[in-house]
Formats: sequence, structure tokens, C-alpha cells
Amino acid sequence: MGNALPKGSKKLLHAWAFYDWANSVYSLVIASAIFPIFYSALFKIEGVETVEVFGGAIRSTPLISYTTAIAFLIVSFISPILSGIADYVGNKKNFMKFFCYMGAAACIGLYYFNLDHIYLSLLCYLLGLVGFWGSLVFYNSYLPDIAFVEQQDRISAKGYSLGYIGSVILLLFNLAMVLFPNVFGFGEEGEIQAMKVSFITVGVWWVVFAQYSFKYLPKGIGETQKVHRALFLNGFKELKSVYHSLSENKKLKRYLLAFFVYSMAVQTVMLVATYFGEQELAWGGDSEKTIGLISSILIIQLVAVGGAYFTSRSSEKFGNIPTLVVINLIWVAICAIAFFIESPMEFYITAGIVGLVMGGIQSLSRSTYSKFLPETNDTTSYFSFYDVAEKIGIVFGMGIYGFIDQVTGSMRNSILFLIIFFAAGVFLLLRVPRNKSN
Repeated sequence: MGNALPKGSKKLLHAWAFYDWANSVYSLVIASAIFPIFYSALFKIEGVETVEVFGGAIRSTPLISYTTAIAFLIVSFISPILSGIADYVGNKKNFMKFFCYMGAAACIGLYYFNLDHIYLSLLCYLLGLVGFWGSLVFYNSYLPDIAFVEQQDRISAKGYSLGYIGSVILLLFNLAMVLFPNVFGFGEEGEIQAMKVSFITVGVWWVVFAQYSFKYLPKGIGETQKVHRALFLNGFKELKSVYHSLSENKKLKRYLLAFFVYSMAVQTVMLVATYFGEQELAWGGDSEKTIGLISSILIIQLVAVGGAYFTSRSSEKFGNIPTLVVINLIWVAICAIAFFIESPMEFYITAGIVGLVMGGIQSLSRSTYSKFLPETNDTTSYFSFYDVAEKIGIVFGMGIYGFIDQVTGSMRNSILFLIIFFAAGVFLLLRVPRNKSN
């Protein structure tokens, strides 16, 4: 191709990072902000609390928790397969395009989400999530192909920043549509219609802006090879190899166990926070609720950036493990407070604290894992293992959260199990062998 760019070139690095601008709108608008509000509003409009699925009646929040758990189970299963393909097949861009287009089409399909066609509706939600995470496997695998080692940290941070800016811009536009539907031609009672149109904007934004990345990213590294059965098994073989190596590395093994337990709780909080706020708090009117919930998401986003910086400075001074222990203790306090909160102002304050520790715990967890890795050239396999552990943790977390919510009839009771997991995370972190550097 005539537009092939050399490794490390400025335009190529920018094209790679720009995919974050394209796809991050999914995680903010669909996963965190607009869709949870829309989903809960549907049940309110229909005047029902439950919907019949597979012959049984189930409430809205356990249903979406279980669907999310199933989606992440699929992601955790296919990620090693896709990683194996990404390493050995020379046309990784086609695979990345497939998941991008599937995810974007699913987001557009959410326009038709309704309780009368619940199976098809939930399938769109599930495929959007799988498309987002599936495309990220190939997106991340491009980094060593397009950037030299000394460029990777900087360009990775640039991608994160672009994703944050792009997603906030679209979210604010969608918020304006929802709050002033008549201005955008949806009529005085057009709030739900505006939310549905916002799902289309996510899909279109994702596809359109991804084209810039697809134009300049190379087709793949090496010659194009056919996908054969051995490639599908390769990723699992690598994970098995990493698992066996843990028996020789007590520090890494104990840290991974601690990470699995507390990450399960962290990721669950991220995925259910808006549903909790929508269902459990007294907002006043629907407009106040919409503004309040989206404002809370933006507060978390803004504070998380500063939280990541503050955490990195703390870890330099006190060590990674002590810092993680303190953060987990803060999470215990957050969950205990969340059980009792009822007013919007209490929710805003809690959201601010969540943002502070959410950005910090994610960035520090990954860098701590990187520090504990043995001397190896095969870091990809170790990080694939890390990612799969995180996804399986989400499956457990969302499954347990949904089950407690379903059995007890309240999301508040599910918070209590999160306290247990954060406390267990503290205990397990204290068992990680330490030296002066951690």
C-alpha cells in the first residue's frame, strides 16, 4: 500500500492513538451514562418492575448485571484466542475492523431497545460490549508494532487523553439533546427519543473516526497467514504456561490473587454505579436525575486523572503494596457510606471520592503487576493473563451482585458483598512478600 508509514512516525502514532477518540464514546455514553438511565426509564414508562426472561420474572437491575456478566464471560474466553491470532496473523486490521463495526452496529441497534423484544435488545447490548473489548485486543497489540519502546508510554497516554476528550464532548452533546429535546426536534416529551438517538451518535462516531486509524495503521506485521486451529489454541497455551510459572514466583502469585479479589469489586462498582444512583436515590424529577447522574459520571472522569497522578506519587514515597492497601481501605469506607446515602449531594461527594481512588487503583495495579514480572521477553502472555483474570473477576462480581440484588430486592444489599471483597483484598495484599522497592 502506498500510504504505509514507517514505525515510530508521528502520523502513524497519532493514527493509532486516535482510535481511543473513536471508541471511548462507547464506554462513557453506553456503559456508564446514557444507556443505564434509558434502561431504567423504560421500566418506569411501562409501569413494570420485572420482565419475563426464559420463563421467569426478573427485575431490571439483576437482568442487566447477568447480561453484562455473560458478555464479559464471552470476552474472557475469546480474548486469548484473539491474542493468539493477533500475534501470528498478518491481517490484524481486518479483525480489528470486524469488532469495531460489530460494536458500532450494536450501539445503533440499541435505538430499537424495548421490553417487548427483550432478547434481541439484550443481544445488541451484549454485542456492543464484546465489539468494544474485542477491538481493543487488536488495538493494544499494535502498540509494539507502530512505536519504539521509548515512545510507547507517551503515545499510550496520548490515546487515553484523546479518548477522554472525545467521549466527554459527545456525552455533553447527548446531554444537551436529552435536556432540551424540543431544540433538537424531538418535542417537549422527547427525552427518551433523544436518548435513543444518542446511541446512534455513538455508533456513527465510532465508525467514522475509526477510519482515520484504519487508513494509516498497517495491515499487520509479517505475511498474511491463514487462520488454522493451532492459532485458536495458542493463546490458551500461553495462559497455561503463565499459570504454571506462577508456582515459581510467590510474590507474583499472591499479588495476582489479591488483584483478582479487589479488582472484582472495583470493576463491579464501575459498571453498576449509575444503575444504583438511578434506582436508590431521591432525585426529585426526571431532568434532575438525568443531570445528576451524568454530572456524577463526569466528576468521576475528571477526578480519576488527578487520582492516578496522586497515587503514582504516593507509591513512589511509600511503595506500591502499602499504597494499594490504603486505597482498598478507602474503598471499604466508600461502600459502607454508599449503603446509607440517599440524597444527590451525598452521591456527588461519594462520586468524587470514587474517582480519586478509581483512577489510582487501576493504574497502580497494572504497574505493580509489571514490576513483579520475571525477566522475560514474553510480557504479552503475562499481560494477557492479567487481562483475562480481570475479565473473569468482572463475571464473578456482576454475577454475585446481580444474584444478591435479585434475591433481596435491593441493590443496597449487594454493596455489602463489595465490602467483603475489598477487605479480603487488604488481607491478601498484606501477604505479598515485600522488599524496599514495593
